[in-house]
Amino acid sequence: MAVRAVRGAVQLERDEAGHMHEQVSALMTNVLERNGLTADDLISVWFTATPDLHSEFPAAAARKLGIVDVPLICAQELDIAGAMPRVVRVLAHVESELPKSGINHVYLGAAAALRKDIAQ
Repeated sequence: MAVRAVRGAVQLERDEAGHMHEQVSALMTNVLERNGLTADDLISVWFTATPDLHSEFPAAAARKLGIVDVPLICAQELDIAGAMPRVVRVLAHVESELPKSGINHVYLGAAAALRKDIAQ
């Protein structure tokens, strides 16, 4: 079993806790499903949020999904002029039999523009 890293992002329409939970839940669910993973395969998860998001910790949505015995951390993304607003990013470290080339990184909605080089 190898350790792999899975990336992803989603852009929120608004800074509201309920919307944050909905969108981050969708992101994490897609990350797991597209890579054939379960919560037991997660080693740790890093979330970042752009400086304009204040309503909730992205990790709270993961906890509501049942990801309760995995180390989670949240950090603020760099405040770069012209960067896409209201974005939550994820970097999940997982145990997987997939080769690096088989990992499916997940960029939902408008966040797909952040990584046009990765087929969605």
